[in-house]
Amino acid sequence: MTATSPRFLRCGREAVLIEVDGLDAALALYAALRTAELPGVVDLVPAARTVLVRLDPDVTSPGAVRAAVAGLPADRHDAADLGIVEIPVRYDGPDLAEVAAHTGLSEDAVVAAHTGTEWTVAFAGFAPGFAYLSGGDPRLAVPRRATPRTRIPAGSVGLAGRFSGVYPADSPGGWQLVGRTEVRVWDLDRPRPALLVPGVRVRFRAVDPCG
Repeated sequence: MTATSPRFLRCGREAVLIEVDGLDAALALYAALRTAELPGVVDLVPAARTVLVRLDPDVTSPGAVRAAVAGLPADRHDAADLGIVEIPVRYDGPDLAEVAAHTGLSEDAVVAAHTGTEWTVAFAGFAPGFAYLSGGDPRLAVPRRATPRTRIPAGSVGLAGRFSGVYPADSPGGWQLVGRTEVRVWDLDRPRPALLVPGVRVRFRAVDPCG
């Protein structure tokens, strides 16, 4: 499929929303913008198909950002290495059997697939500290639950579509829950509350559910 040109949407004087074809294109554009360090750009917020570019209107303008983006080599994803975080997980989630049924894998094979591949934080959203992790084993792509739960405990580890994630706080949600972790991915007492930010790599490690 031939890639289409990015679509630029102005968000007042202080931001531009750039729409692209999909996640890979969004990650490539985000990486290119980080590397370019365009004058006047104060923040970048990636998502599944967009990158929001926040700017200082005293330094640059939406038009100038659009012109600069047109010349960026955003056809490949060379993200900066922001380090790796290991997350120990007790794989006793209520949807583990259902995920196994969806994928055709055994429950042990689901765990092996989830822990056997390095994930990367693609973007954040839904709730403070909720990171959408991509790049895992493609066999783990499963649909969301038909009926979302009204309360999912903090630390629950889930799957939805091509993503994995850790719930940062008790909240409603519709992801398939495969386990739980004691790691706090959102903590306002830390200098940087979000443990998982775009570009960080994640490794899940299985721990004894009785430990």
